[in-house]
Amino acid sequence: MEILFQTWPWYVSGFLIGMVMISLIYFGKTFGMSSNLRSLCAMSGLGKKVGFFDFDWKAQRWNLLVVLGAMLGGFVAVHFMSDASNVAINPKTIEQLSQLGIDAPNGKLLPDALFANDIFQSPKTILILIIGGILIGFGTRYASGCTSGHAIYGLSSFQLPSLKAAIGFFIGGLIMAHFIFPLLF
Repeated sequence: MEILFQTWPWYVSGFLIGMVMISLIYFGKTFGMSSNLRSLCAMSGLGKKVGFFDFDWKAQRWNLLVVLGAMLGGFVAVHFMSDASNVAINPKTIEQLSQLGIDAPNGKLLPDALFANDIFQSPKTILILIIGGILIGFGTRYASGCTSGHAIYGLSSFQLPSLKAAIGFFIGGLIMAHFIFPLLF
């Protein structure tokens, strides 16, 4: 039972993700978290007003359970299974963050300067979150999927558009981390 409460090696979790993807391909299902947003909008009746949301969302009920499971799993992991002592952050990363005024997590998984409730008292941070959310929503729709859909499912089913999207996500992440993030903070 103790193995469940430890950090799993990449080859175990990667193998399990691969088995899930093979199962989805076998059963003719597609995976992606952002497709659930479309299902939720269709459930709310937006399909009567917007054609994009007019589809049989009931066929995607299983994927809604994936989101619920991810949320429940995240809650359980953070509140009952997290052990920040086994998370090793590169000293160079800590040094670079300290130059931006962001302290190391110190026994936590995430730095308070970016993830504590105090950030919601800053109008700058709220504006960054709103603009970031809009850009993520636009990018997800423009790329016809999110990182999990393209990088996990799309690449495992050898889809060229997913390879292009995953390369774009990676390049965007590099630009954000090296150029935009230092400007914002």
